[in-house]
Amino acid sequence: MAEFLFASLVIFAALVGWSYVQNVYRRFAARHPELGPYRQDGGCDGCSCSCSQGSCSVPDTGKREARYQD
Repeated sequence: MAEFLFASLVIFAALVGWSYVQNVYRRFAARHPELGPYRQDGGCDGCSCSCSQGSCSVPDTGKREARYQD
């Protein structure tokens, strides 16, 4: 029983820690806009929709960043 409680506590602590890291990153990005916009983890970003198994709700505008062009 103690192992189960310890494992639950470790998982909860990891989730809280990750939430804290994201919050710190969000605040840092807001204070330093010259470094670029805040980028969240996951989700469709308009360039790749593998997260939706090939179906994307974001229309492809054909505009890609320079690094994707040959």
